[in-house]
Amino acid sequence: MINKVICVLIVVLGQTIWSQTQERTVLNGRITSNTFDLEGVYVINAQTEAMTTTNGSGAFSITAKVGDELIFSSIQFKENRVPLTAENFSDINFSVKLNMVMHQLQEVVVKSYNSGINAVSLGIIPSGQKSYTAAERKLHAASDLDAHIGLGGSVALDPLLNMFSGRTAMLKKELAVEKKEAFMKLLERMFSIDHFVNRLQIPLEYVKGFEYYAVENDKFTVILNSKNKTSTEFLLGELAVKYKEIIASENK
Repeated sequence: MINKVICVLIVVLGQTIWSQTQERTVLNGRITSNTFDLEGVYVINAQTEAMTTTNGSGAFSITAKVGDELIFSSIQFKENRVPLTAENFSDINFSVKLNMVMHQLQEVVVKSYNSGINAVSLGIIPSGQKSYTAAERKLHAASDLDAHIGLGGSVALDPLLNMFSGRTAMLKKELAVEKKEAFMKLLERMFSIDHFVNRLQIPLEYVKGFEYYAVENDKFTVILNSKNKTSTEFLLGELAVKYKEIIASENK
């Protein structure tokens, strides 16, 4: 009995040592899902932090070994973690099933009003009407011709004058700045200064500039606005590499 236990321990220990000492090789695989949109899913080796993305057919290649864990993450899919086994490397049809994310409200806040009377209940404002920011209201008022049609079908001159004077363009810029500032605040709430300096290796004096650089990237703001921290962090890492290259070229 003791000999059997010793043999089992030797086998387990041998497999552990083998998995730890073997060299990493390229693992080819594919993701599957009930959608045709399989491109751009992040595939990350949790042990080495190596990262790649899937192509249009969902295929990917990444360096790994037995015992590593792959993380699959994207806006449209639920995160999936897959510990790698020896069979995964010998399987020419290695595939990982991903499930679609069902976008729902994260939180519903119910407020109690003593009077029970508000603009919606009175029928003054339609229920579910979009709420506009100050910049959006200004732009809408300055550029909407329909809102300025007078009696008899005549058109007020304000929108036309605004267009020719440049005020509409100015308000559009104001709206764009407002959106960028909102993205900046979201980014700063999601990641601390320590993350930028120590994890991304951005010099402290360049952190604010890097934040502006990041929110100027349309692809990044889409991911940032989804509030998927994992996907946001991955793309933020890619942008950090490019930004540090810019810093290095300017300091030459």
